[in-house]
Amino acid sequence: MFSTKLVILGRDGILNEFREGHVTDPEEWRPIPGALEAVARLNHAGWHAAVATNQAGIGRGMIDMAAVNAVHARMNQLLLAQGGRIDAVFFCPHTPEDDCDCRKPKPGMMIDIGHRYGVDLAQVPMVCDTLRDLQAAQAAGCEPHLVLSGRAAAAGDEQVRQMLAQVPVARSHADLGAFVDFLLARDDTADSGPGSLS
Repeated sequence: MFSTKLVILGRDGILNEFREGHVTDPEEWRPIPGALEAVARLNHAGWHAAVATNQAGIGRGMIDMAAVNAVHARMNQLLLAQGGRIDAVFFCPHTPEDDCDCRKPKPGMMIDIGHRYGVDLAQVPMVCDTLRDLQAAQAAGCEPHLVLSGRAAAAGDEQVRQMLAQVPVARSHADLGAFVDFLLARDDTADSGPGSLS
């Protein structure tokens, strides 16, 4: 039975450089070198990509929906120039104090994505750069992957080990490009398994 091949990506620290302040202007959205090309390689291999991102700046009044949409329009414009695309952006607009079901580490956004695509989240890799996002992936039943290109890059080796120890099924990768290398190599291995034509 055919199933949509889907990857869920965090945004800040995975696709674009992480900023301590919120990204409030399109010009502040700066891609991590190689990240957009990595998404394009995923797309060309038949994978869909959706973004799941906490955006508490909305709830705090630091950014409005028009600005959020402008930031994501820039993201999609830059992706298109590399031959890639993000199918959909899911975001939580709430602050931690709101105690909503969609703010990571809770799994609400991923569950919504699963419903939207009609996929079993156990078959969906989720790319993270924080413990909070790894925990969200685990809670949703996704396959958690940690990239060391964002906030995890600032953590020492011991802190990264501790993060991975708390979500022991997670794998780590240098960046989004290295994750895509892993995923596509695994696809190739599965496709060339016993009984398949090479």
